[in-house]
Amino acid sequence: MKNKKIVYPAILNDEYNKNGEYTVTFPDVPAAISQGLNLADALINGAEALGLALYGEKEFPIPTSIEEIKKENPKKIVNYIAVDMNDIKKHVVLPTVKKNTTLPGELAKRAEEAGINFSQTLREALEEKLK
Repeated sequence: MKNKKIVYPAILNDEYNKNGEYTVTFPDVPAAISQGLNLADALINGAEALGLALYGEKEFPIPTSIEEIKKENPKKIVNYIAVDMNDIKKHVVLPTVKKNTTLPGELAKRAEEAGINFSQTLREALEEKLK
């Protein structure tokens, strides 16, 4: 993902919340929903929700014009929220995957006799190599 910064209009709604708390929704990304105890938190949390909802998508929806969303939501705050998808990628933890490997039989036999954990050894070697 090269320099992938995206911007979408968001609706910040305090209608059903305690005073000063906001729910954040994105008309173009229905899966992105967040909230904040104040406006600043709502904007920050909204950006994170937007990034996580779009993470892994090959194509992003085309953003609706902010003017159109404002017309449809005259009593709500409508604002652009930006997110850097490269930042989101840094925080997403992928599940453990199984990888098969081939090695000389004698080496495998000696490692088994020594009680070496193959998965742990491969992980440690890869982490060291990728430093």
